[in-house]
Amino acid sequence: MSAKQRIRDSKLVSDYQAGDLNALNGLVKNWHKTFCEKAFWLVKDADVAKDIAQDSWKTIIAKINDLKIPESFGSWALRIVYTKSIDWINLNNKTIEKHQVYSYEQELTTTTVNTDYEDLKRALLATVKKLPKQQQVVIKLFYVEDYSLKDISEMLNISIGTAKSRLFHAREKLKTILKNINYEN
Repeated sequence: MSAKQRIRDSKLVSDYQAGDLNALNGLVKNWHKTFCEKAFWLVKDADVAKDIAQDSWKTIIAKINDLKIPESFGSWALRIVYTKSIDWINLNNKTIEKHQVYSYEQELTTTTVNTDYEDLKRALLATVKKLPKQQQVVIKLFYVEDYSLKDISEMLNISIGTAKSRLFHAREKLKTILKNINYEN
């Protein structure tokens, strides 16, 4: 930054501190593009850089009256832009990290649920195979093929009562066998 620019900024800061609100327009005209460029250099996102520059101006306006050395405006203001950029990067990294942790946890949960489901499915199929053949047929037709008891009775040439009875006894045996399986959740 040149001495000429420092003097010009010092005058604008002093004028603003003295109550000349138009002096702020001169500071914005001289510095806004630089703020955007510095923020972009750090965050690598043009839209975010513009937001950081705007947010930096809010802080600068709120604190400019506390600036004791008006000649240091450039370095003081750039430090604000830099700090806000770093804050955004840190927040963004935490957000990304949270998303990664969440995704990993979801993947683990899904894998565990799928593994548990597959284990249960295998245990259930093995258990069904232990049933008498007539009960296996009724269970498969009712639960896998989604036939009604009436359809099953017609297909197997048995009464609806017999189809119900076989289904009931098959369920009871399945319950008993599955209760005895040491299945961990």
